[in-house]
Amino acid sequence: MKILITGSAGFIGFHLSNFLLKKNYKIIGIDTLNNYYDNKLKKKRLSILKKNKNFKFYKIDISNKKKIDNFFDKYKIDIIINLAAYAGVQYSLKNPDIYFKTNEIGFYNLLENGKRKKIKKIIFASSSSVAGTNDKKFFSEKDNTDTPISLYGATKKNNEILAHFYASNYQFQIIGLRFFTVYGPYGRPDLSIYKFAKSIEENSGIIINNYGQHFRDFTYIDDVVKCVFRLLELKKFNKVDHKVNKYFQIFNLGGGNKIKITKIVSLLEKYLNKKTKITMGPLKKGDIIFSRSEVAKLNRNIKYFPNTSIKTGLKYFVDWFKSRDTN
Repeated sequence: MKILITGSAGFIGFHLSNFLLKKNYKIIGIDTLNNYYDNKLKKKRLSILKKNKNFKFYKIDISNKKKIDNFFDKYKIDIIINLAAYAGVQYSLKNPDIYFKTNEIGFYNLLENGKRKKIKKIIFASSSSVAGTNDKKFFSEKDNTDTPISLYGATKKNNEILAHFYASNYQFQIIGLRFFTVYGPYGRPDLSIYKFAKSIEENSGIIINNYGQHFRDFTYIDDVVKCVFRLLELKKFNKVDHKVNKYFQIFNLGGGNKIKITKIVSLLEKYLNKKTKITMGPLKKGDIIFSRSEVAKLNRNIKYFPNTSIKTGLKYFVDWFKSRDTN
């Protein structure tokens, strides 16, 4: 079985590729290696993956229809896992063109090839950002997601709509995963946990938006990878969900906990054994105030959901962070 993982040099793509390679899956990874954040980290991840003989890599932009069509004509792919996307709320406000190009046109190109080549299954990254102005205690897959407040969230909502159309009309299994603030070793430098740790390390001070009143459902990367693996091997949805749609499902992938950002900073200070200067700032445009996932649907389909505590996960992250290669 050959699995295509797009965004394989990215944070989640790297960890998932590494996990599946250890289980002797054959992985073809594609990535643009763009400069959204420091390319050295992407190349470091890629160098680790390339040590495995079952990993092949190609530098391809999924928004380039001709190149992606040629790729599918050349290689027989059984499963597509699409993790290639521009992420981040603030960056999407400043660079809308690349978000639309990669997140929407790129995904459309993969869906078309899924249809054309009769791919067995597609798993794709959505986001908790589709929740937008949702102010419920828990964010359920059943909630209305018609009001995203960031362009990034809007592109992911559109991905879900497209995926539903392709799965329902061409009858192959498609699974969308709404990731809730994934963190861990080799994580993206633009994410809050990495930025906070780096600021503490460098004694440069931290600005906390929304005057410290942000809450997030943080999800440790190893838990994410285990969930994706179980969904990868899932042949049929649970009978409750199968009745609704036997080809398409969306799953929240989070731990179900609402954690205050100030607690994250306190734990990082403790594990790095350093205090930092904290400045409180206003709410930024496009930022969601809190997120908390309902995980019952995920659990009933794969009998598992992310359960690494924030204390344990942050300790793992800091252990890596202190030993990381910065060259």
